[in-house]
Amino acid sequence: MYKLPANDHPVLPEDIVGRLTKFKATLLDEVHEIDEIVELLKNGGAPADILVAMADLLGDIVVYCRSEALKYGLPLEAVLDIIMDSNESKLDAQGNPIYDANGKFLKGPNYWKPEPKIKALLEGAGSPNP
Repeated sequence: MYKLPANDHPVLPEDIVGRLTKFKATLLDEVHEIDEIVELLKNGGAPADILVAMADLLGDIVVYCRSEALKYGLPLEAVLDIIMDSNESKLDAQGNPIYDANGKFLKGPNYWKPEPKIKALLEGAGSPNP
């Protein structure tokens, strides 16, 4: 519909530096909307208006990320599944989060990095160079 590039397999498109620079600018524009939501909060905005603004912000970010993944032929939903599984591996043996004295979430004894599984996913999807 928008005539954006789309790939059905992982690929590095031309002018990746330019694409990444534009993508970053787009995301930063969206992130700056947080300031508007903060102002809405400070000015006593209605809870429904704040939630609508949050939903719009987060939805736009997801749309931009999905669109960008499509340009690179990346199976974003499958990548997210791997990352979520990795995050769950950070829990302790009883399935509880582990925190340090400052409240930082720590990696548990069964933690595994997602990158090797993401690489295998992309290789299986026909990526020429994951």
